[in-house]
Amino acid sequence: MPSSYAAAAAGSSSRKPNRTSNVAASTPRPPAPSPSPAPAPPAVNPSVISDSDPSSYSSSSADEADLTASDSATASVVSAYLSVAGEGADLSKVGIFLSSAARRRSPPCLICFDPIRPSDPVWSCSSSSFAIFHLPCIQSWAHQSASVAAVPCPTWGCPKCRFAYPKSGTPSSYVCFCSKTVDPAPDPWILPHSCGDVCGRSLDANLNSGCEHTCLLLCHPGPCPPCPAVVPNARCFCGAHREPRRCAHQRYSCGRKCNKRLSCGLHRCPVDCHDGPCPPCAVRGSHKCECGETTEEKLCFERIFQCKRECGGMLDCGKHRCERGCHGGKCGECPLRGRRTCPCGKNDYPRLECDAEAATCGSTCEKVLGCGRHRCPERCHRGPCDETCRLVITKACRCGGLKKEVPCYQELTCERKCQRSRNCGRHACKRRCCAGDCPPCSETCDRKLRCGNHKCLSPCHRGVCSPCPLMKTISCACGKTCFEVPCGTEKNQKPPKCSKKCSIPRLCRHKLECRPHKCHYGACPPCKLTCGEELSCGHTCKERCHGPISPPNPEFTLKPTKKKMGKHIECTPGTPCPPCKEVVLVPCFGQHLGQERAMPCCKWRPFPCENLCGNPLLCGNHYCTKSCHVLEVPLNQPEGDCIASISKANALAEPCEQCNLPCQRVREPPCSHRCPLPCHLSDCPSCKVLVKRPCHCGAMVHAFECVYFNYLNAKEQIKVRTCGGPCHRKLPNCPHLCSEVCHPGICPSVDQCMKKVNTRCACSTLKQEWLCQDVLKEYRKSGHDPKEVPKSQFGVGLLACGEDCKKKLKALDSELHLRKSQENKSPAVEVVNVPKRRKRRDRGQEVKISKFQEVKTYALRVLLIILLSIIVAAGLYLLWKGIFWLSDWMNEMEEQRARQRHPRGAML
Repeated sequence: MPSSYAAAAAGSSSRKPNRTSNVAASTPRPPAPSPSPAPAPPAVNPSVISDSDPSSYSSSSADEADLTASDSATASVVSAYLSVAGEGADLSKVGIFLSSAARRRSPPCLICFDPIRPSDPVWSCSSSSFAIFHLPCIQSWAHQSASVAAVPCPTWGCPKCRFAYPKSGTPSSYVCFCSKTVDPAPDPWILPHSCGDVCGRSLDANLNSGCEHTCLLLCHPGPCPPCPAVVPNARCFCGAHREPRRCAHQRYSCGRKCNKRLSCGLHRCPVDCHDGPCPPCAVRGSHKCECGETTEEKLCFERIFQCKRECGGMLDCGKHRCERGCHGGKCGECPLRGRRTCPCGKNDYPRLECDAEAATCGSTCEKVLGCGRHRCPERCHRGPCDETCRLVITKACRCGGLKKEVPCYQELTCERKCQRSRNCGRHACKRRCCAGDCPPCSETCDRKLRCGNHKCLSPCHRGVCSPCPLMKTISCACGKTCFEVPCGTEKNQKPPKCSKKCSIPRLCRHKLECRPHKCHYGACPPCKLTCGEELSCGHTCKERCHGPISPPNPEFTLKPTKKKMGKHIECTPGTPCPPCKEVVLVPCFGQHLGQERAMPCCKWRPFPCENLCGNPLLCGNHYCTKSCHVLEVPLNQPEGDCIASISKANALAEPCEQCNLPCQRVREPPCSHRCPLPCHLSDCPSCKVLVKRPCHCGAMVHAFECVYFNYLNAKEQIKVRTCGGPCHRKLPNCPHLCSEVCHPGICPSVDQCMKKVNTRCACSTLKQEWLCQDVLKEYRKSGHDPKEVPKSQFGVGLLACGEDCKKKLKALDSELHLRKSQENKSPAVEVVNVPKRRKRRDRGQEVKISKFQEVKTYALRVLLIILLSIIVAAGLYLLWKGIFWLSDWMNEMEEQRARQRHPRGAML
C-alpha cells in the first residue's frame, strides 16, 4: 500500500465527515447490543506473524491491542460498525491491516514481487486473507492453475490462503473491494482501490446461521467481520434454550442433553446439545432379521438386518424355491414365468411351463461377442458365448504406422517412438506407438524462481513459474519475536522490536527474584536487590548485590547471521562480602537458657555461666552435674553429635562425670528382662534367660533362650513349640482324643474320627463295632447333638432291638415286680440331717475332711499372700523408675528447646 494512507486517514476524517455520517445514517441499524456483551476479539500472537499477511506488519502487542482507536483512518472505516457492535467488536484483523498499511510503503505483489501502486488495477482475496495482487498476475495465475496443471482442474487457489475459486470466478475487470464500482479512480482521501462507500456485502457466511444483515464497514479488503447485530431469542441447536446473542454466533450449544427423538422413533438423543443431525441410536437390544429366523444382539440403528441363510421359500408358481437371501414379505413371482424363448431369443414358446426347459432352435446364435463388433457363429446354445473373438482381421496399430492380420482379441502395437512435444513444449513424448494423446510431462521444471534462492519443483510446464512457496523468518536478537516474509523479499526487511524478556541469564544469585527486562543489546542493567549471600556464620549479607555480571550481547546486525563460535566474552567477577555485623546472642559454654550475651557476630566468644553443666554423659542416658564448663571431646565421640564442644587443645576443657547407674535400655528384640550390665553406650548383650512355652496340645513344656525365641517369626515359633507326639486334646463331638500330631488351632479330625466304638441297642443286649464318624453321622441324622450324649451312653441306642431283647425285657419285668413287692414289705429307713442337693449315693453318709486337704488349703493361702506381696513390691519399683524416667525426659526436652532457640551453640 502507498504511503498516502496516512494522509488518507487524516483526510477521511477532516474533508469528508458528512459522507461517512450520511452513509451510516442511511444504513438500517440493528437494535443496540445491550442485552449481551460483545464477544472478545481473538488474541493475536505477535511472536509469529507473516509479512505476506497485512496483519503481520506490526510486531508490538501493545499496538495491536488498540488499533481501532489509535488511527483515524481505521476509525473512519469502522465507525458505523462500532456504533452498533460496541468497543468489544472482533475487528482485530481489519484494524491491524489498516493500521499497518498506513505505516508501510507499497506492499509487494506475492506473484511478481513488484510494489502495488494506488493506480494499478488489483484483485483482493475475500475468503480469509487480506492479500492484494496485480490483476494481470492473478489472471495468469488462475489460467496456469486451472489448465496448465498435470491434471486439468476446474478450480484455482489463492496464492496466499489457497482458497479454491471456480474457473468461472477468474477476475476479468478491475473493481473495488466490495465490487460495486468498476475501475475506481484513485482518491488521496480514501483507501486506495476502494470506492469509499459502505461495503454492503452479505454477512451470511454460513447458510445455517440465519443471518440476513450486510456489512456496515466502508469498502475494505479481505473478509467482512462477524455480524454485530443482537438476536433477542436465539435458539440453541436442540431448541430447548433461548437467550440473546450476537447474530454471527446465534447458533450455539446450551450444554444440556439434546433429547430429540432419534430416527428409530423409540429412543431420544443422549448427546449434549449439538449441531447437525443426531448420531445413530446406540441402544443395544435383541432384534430379529427380516425373515424372523435369527435373533442377534445389535445396536438400535442396526435392528433391520439380513441373516446369512437363503430364503428357500416356495414361489407363486409352486414349483421353484426362492434363491434370494433373507428378506421380508412374500417371495414374489417366479422369474421363469411369462414369455419364454430359445437361448438365442429367435423362437417364442408362449405356453411353456416354468419348470420346462426351452428347446434350442437350431439356427445360428448371432449374439454380440465381447469385442463388440462380431457375432457368435455357433448354433443356438445354452450358457454364455465365448468371450474371446478369434476371427482374423486386418488391424492398424495406435499410431497408424503398421497394419497386420491378427485375431480380433489381440492388440497390435508397433515399436516406433512418438516424437511430438508434450504440454511443456520442452520434452518429447518418447512413448511407443503413441495415438496422439501424449501424457503430461513427468519431468521436473528445475528452473530458478524469482526469489533467486530456490528452483521450481513443479512438473515441467509452459510460461512463468509460480512464486516461491517458502517463507523466510526475520527474528530479533534473542529469536523469540519473529515474522515471516516471502522468500526473496528478506533483503529489505528490518528485524522486529522485541517485547520479550532478556534471554541472558544472570550470574548472581538473584536469577529468579530480579525484575525481568526486555530483550536488548549490550550489557544487562545491574542488579538492584540485596545480596542475600549466606556468610560462614550463618547470616545473610545485607549489602547491595555485588555478584558477577553476565557478558554483554553481540552488536546488532540487520541481517540474521550465524553465531560466531570462536568469539567469547568473559564475565566480570564479583567482590567478596564484608564481615558480618549482625548483633547476636552468644550462649555460655553449657548452652544454658537466660545466660546469653549480645555482641557482633564477627567478634562473638563463648563464656562460662553460674549454672550446672547439664550436658548428656557418655552413656547417652544421664546428664552432667558439674558447673558450666568447656566440654572435652572424647575419642569415642559419635558422629553427628549436636552438643557444642571444643577440642582437647583448649586449656579450659574438662571431661564430664562418669555414670554409675545400671543399664535402663530396651533390648533388641524387645523382651521383659533387664540388661545385667551397668549404664553403657554400646548395644546390650543378647538375653540368655530361659523362656518356658507349652506345646500346642499341652502335653509338655519347652524351654528356649529369650533371644532365640524372640528372633523367630510367628510361623517359626509355632513350629518349634510342636512336641512331635500325638495330640492330647479331646475332640469336641466324641469322647476320643485327636489322632493328629501336635498342632496349633482346631483339630482337623473333628468330624472324621476313625476310632472304633461299641454301639448297643436300647437294652444293651446287642453289640456292634462302628467307626466314631459313623456314630456321629447317625446321631445327627436322628436329630441329637453328640455333645449332649454322656460318655458312658455314647453309642447306646443306635441299634434296633431284636427278639432276644424282648425275652430279656420280660424276665426283667418279672424280677422288677418281685423286687417292688419286697420293698413294700420292708420298713423305710429315715435319713436325718441330709442336704437336699446332695447326691442320692451320698445321703446318710458323714462328710470327712482328710489331713492332705487341710495342708493343701493352708499352702494355697500362703502362696496367695506371697503373690500379692510380690505384685505390690513390683508396682512400687516401677513407680520409682517411672519418676526417674520422667525427670530425664523433662531435662532432655528442656535441652532441645534451648538448642532450637540458640542454634549458634552447635558450632562450639
